Amino acid sequence: MKQGSFSTDTGGMHLMNAGEFRDYCLSKKGTSESFPFDTVTMVIKVGSKMFTCFDINDQPLRVNLKCDPDLAPALRDRYGAVIPGYHMNKRHWNTVILDGSIPEDEVRLMIDDSYDLVFRGLPKAERDRIEKG
Repeated sequence: MKQGSFSTDTGGMHLMNAGEFRDYCLSKKGTSESFPFDTVTMVIKVGSKMFTCFDINDQPLRVNLKCDPDLAPALRDRYGAVIPGYHMNKRHWNTVILDGSIPEDEVRLMIDDSYDLVFRGLPKAERDRIEKG
């Protein structure tokens, strides 16, 4: 995904729940879920690396997503529901509050971006194994 490719459209508002978020993330190639920290913090990885995590009980859902460090501030400026990543490297991670204020297609683009960034950072052999999947 190219920097700045997020839309400015405000249509399509939807309060994405934990199940919908999880299902979309796990629909991507080479993904898995686990609870390595406790019984409520779900981690979703592509290959061996995390691209999102969230507390399954949060209402509204708050998810950590990796983000291009040049794009992260722009998303934070555009959406009040996008803040520096909670318990994460604030330069590379955003916390996105899924309170319905961000269009669902925009949330999906943020998920796609996080997945793509992490996937590209995997070792070549691991990327190849996932692509052959």
